Amino acid sequence: MTVPTTRLPSGDELPVVGKGTYELEGETVQEPVETALDVGYTHVDTAEGYMNEPALGEVLAEHDREEVFLTSKVLAKHLNYESVIESAKQTLSDLGTDYLDLYLIHWPNPAISVRETMDAMATLKEQGLVRNVGVSNFDTYQLSAAMHVSDVAIAVNQIEFHPYLQRPDLLEYCREHDITVEAAAPLARTKVLDDPVIEELAEKYDRTPAQIVLRWATEKDVVVLPRSTSREHIEQNVDLFEFELDEPDHARIDDLDRDEAVYDTRTREWDDDVWGMAE
Repeated sequence: MTVPTTRLPSGDELPVVGKGTYELEGETVQEPVETALDVGYTHVDTAEGYMNEPALGEVLAEHDREEVFLTSKVLAKHLNYESVIESAKQTLSDLGTDYLDLYLIHWPNPAISVRETMDAMATLKEQGLVRNVGVSNFDTYQLSAAMHVSDVAIAVNQIEFHPYLQRPDLLEYCREHDITVEAAAPLARTKVLDDPVIEELAEKYDRTPAQIVLRWATEKDVVVLPRSTSREHIEQNVDLFEFELDEPDHARIDDLDRDEAVYDTRTREWDDDVWGMAE
């Protein structure tokens, strides 16, 4: 199985379906990622905050590194210059690799200068430790600020995106600036799977509800990162390219937008360990 790719500003090719590893801590990440790599995935997404990089490194050691597009993310509490460098080097050590294909700021942190963070990202790229840099969970305001002070192209913005939260203005802004959008929680953490429209289309196309939703996203040029653990679902979630949604059916999913987030709410618990901004 060959998964289509999208080209980043560097010229690197990013597979449009990746294996998400959120909430797969420690050794629980190993079997699902091994399965994904066996059935044709070539894109794995992890993060410092997922607490699975050492275990994931053991799996990757059994595969050709050049055949896997590998992404990680630095925690919001580590966005000062030295901490970005240290976090990246620890991630590389844990994953057992010399470089990352993509390194993202996991969340914006208003307590730390984005200029300082992007300077560190530029250093990592100059040193060859990361090949592409990007952001995650940035809105248009935060993204425009990061772009303004960055010496390197911001290749990706990984955001919450699914039929109930479509964010058309943010998608359009990213397209205008050649920034690839990746969908974290592309299935709204399963909330959209029992939507009557999705269920009806799944029956019509003889596909699973997840396949319908993921196909809809890829038709919008959005990269999807489903986090499944069963072999059946892992196989199904990459088998998206033998069918297309008719335009009216695609539009029916467009009409499901509620501007409803499952995790990217506008308020934060600023003192938790992700942010490191206790009083």
